[in-house]
This record gives sequence, structure tokens and C-alpha cells, in this order.
Amino acid sequence: MPVDIASTVTYLKDHAIEHGFHVHDERHFVETYTLRQAWEIDVHPAEACSGPLDLHISIDIDPRLLLRFEDLLNENSDIPEDPDGEYVVTFFFNWAMPEMKKAPDLIVLSAELAGIGGIDLPIEVRSVRSMAALADADEERLSVVGVVERSLADVMFRQDSLCEVLDRVHEVSMYLVENADRWIDE
Repeated sequence: MPVDIASTVTYLKDHAIEHGFHVHDERHFVETYTLRQAWEIDVHPAEACSGPLDLHISIDIDPRLLLRFEDLLNENSDIPEDPDGEYVVTFFFNWAMPEMKKAPDLIVLSAELAGIGGIDLPIEVRSVRSMAALADADEERLSVVGVVERSLADVMFRQDSLCEVLDRVHEVSMYLVENADRWIDE
């Protein structure tokens, strides 16, 4: 049985729509030397399609993992279990905000988002201050990243295993959208 990740990603986009997102774009990358594949999906909460939040969901899959998983599928007629976590795929949820005029307290924001994400969606919060040229004023931007690992068997055959994660991703997105005006406007 061949492993069809492209169809699984298509289902993931449909699933994201069911959880309150609009899908705006998708990119598929294949590294020519190793055949490593990556997908990036641009989504926004349906309530905040006009911004200011950018959310990218990315998945990176090693071809050796796909080959081992395909061998497992060919050995068994049942949906395989993965108790040892041997067939794990990592999902990255990357939120980005425009330049901030008044940055939030990162400790408070990290605690708030950790409360929303819980143990299902660990979240990392960063603020990056940069200066394009010496004569330009510095810019500060907020970056939030959530990382979730799921078994390839769950991703392909039990897509509802991402329901709780997508609900939490939507909650984090709406928290950021609802507080963006305080951080972006002077």
C-alpha cells in the first residue's frame, strides 16, 4: 500500500476549515538529493481573515520514514499502531504578527498561551528586535511557535487525532488577534 501524504495534507486543510480556519495557500517542497518533503499551509482564523495574524502550518517528512511506514502497511492489513513512536511526524504551527509599537510582557504572554495550548500544544514565544539600517528605527516583532508530534498512522488513518490540537491552535490565534491592537498600535 503506497503512502499518500499529499492526500493526507489535503484532508488536513479540509479539517482546518472545519475548525474555523480559512486556507489561503499551500506549498509543497521536495529536496532533490534526499527526496525529503515539506508542506507549508497558510491559514487564518475565519473571523480574522483580514489580519493582522499570519499562521503557517508546516510538516516535514523524511523519505526513510515513509519507506519504513509503507513496509509496515504492506506487512499488515490492519491500521498499524505505533506504541514506540517510531513513525512520528512533526507539525509546526508558526504565528507571526506585524511590527509592534508596544511589545507585550513575554513572561505574561507565554503563561497565557501555555494555559490555552496546554500539554497538547506546547508553545514558544519570542520577540525579535531588528534594525534594517543604522538610520532606521528598530522594529520589534512577535513570533509564536507550537510543535506537535503525531504518529503517521494517526495522521493518515485517524485524522480526528488532530481535532483537539486544531481547536487549541484556533484559540491561540484568536487570543493573538484580540490583543493585537494593544501591541501594534501606538
